[in-house]
Amino acid sequence: MKYILVIGDGMADDPVPELGGKTPTEYAKTPAMDYLAAHGELGSAYNIPEGLPPGSDTAMLSIFGCDPRYCYTGRAPLEAAAKGIDLSPGDVAYRCNMVSYEDGGMPFEEKRILSHNAGSIEGDISDRLITELFNEPEFRAAAQSAGLSVSPGSSFRHIAVQKQADVEGIVLAPPHDHLGERIGPLLPRGCENAEVLKRLMVLAHRILDRHPINVRRRAEGKLPANGIWFWAEGTAVKLPNFFENYGKRGGVISAVPLCHGIAALTGLEVVTVEGATGELDTNYEGKVEATIDLLRKGADFAALHVEAPDECTHNGDTEGKVLAIEYIDERVLGPLFKKLKKEGFEFRLLFLSDHKTLTSTRGHDGGPVPYILYDSRIKKGSGLPYSEANGLKGPTVRAGTELMAKLFEQTK
Repeated sequence: MKYILVIGDGMADDPVPELGGKTPTEYAKTPAMDYLAAHGELGSAYNIPEGLPPGSDTAMLSIFGCDPRYCYTGRAPLEAAAKGIDLSPGDVAYRCNMVSYEDGGMPFEEKRILSHNAGSIEGDISDRLITELFNEPEFRAAAQSAGLSVSPGSSFRHIAVQKQADVEGIVLAPPHDHLGERIGPLLPRGCENAEVLKRLMVLAHRILDRHPINVRRRAEGKLPANGIWFWAEGTAVKLPNFFENYGKRGGVISAVPLCHGIAALTGLEVVTVEGATGELDTNYEGKVEATIDLLRKGADFAALHVEAPDECTHNGDTEGKVLAIEYIDERVLGPLFKKLKKEGFEFRLLFLSDHKTLTSTRGHDGGPVPYILYDSRIKKGSGLPYSEANGLKGPTVRAGTELMAKLFEQTK
């Protein structure tokens, strides 16, 4: 028996007026999802424990069987693990996004954050900017004084590590949850070290705003990568071993460091696919082939993650979100189903969104998400197409940490 997990990041949503009152999933053409839902179990799952922030970090930990109420210290340490960064006691990791602030002569605090990913900046350009920023003499001196170093992430996502940092009481805002808002109230606050990070962000904006790359980006009609944003702070984390928990071996196919970090920390194989970007243009076909190859080589379990719906929603691209959902259906689920059948595998497949990402706010929401659990040995199912509303008509999984055991038929 083979076990497959497919995650459409941020795919779930609320009804959207521009889509005739339908959710993007309901609006999209999804014959593969609808088939699997109709012939499998269709229900809803709560992946965000009450009291924790809704995001891929808390949701993904739950889905992989790691209770974030006990093991969550922040998103950045998980992403650091994907890069092989070992945090010593007292070290703090931060996500260091390349972001776009609005242009204009207003004070820094009055600027609005326009993009959490600097207009979906290219990975090589982002790496060059962050490297040149940390090598610029004034900024390098300030960063060294703060005990801060950076590891480029080949996307808008970089990881910064601060040695022996005191973050007690610190408040750092996720930039994707505050798009279009004035940044003053969102800047680091809550402790002395927050002021250090804030000064670095102010200095970074002054340097990056006039960087030749950003002058060129503006001339090309692109958003400038004229700032950095520290958030998702956390200390070293230890996660339960996946094989010890479930007796299954496998791997995780994704383009984002968060998923690979969880894989590395739980003992799953980290699988990187050439051309996988975390955006709408990702290599869907390559991810499917990597999944089949992993199972063909003897793995019991394979997880395939697609980031595109989440990024499109954060970017305010409703049309792109619908297209991302259709790509997952047409280029992931459909071909994956056919290849699994062709290989002759008996299999169980769990498909879901990790959390809702709302078109109305461009931010995350901790409400229930619809899931499909399809078993190739069973012919009967819900008889319903895949949607948020139909998911609520089926079984309810109150804690996302129960999903993996459900997939493996290990529930009592």
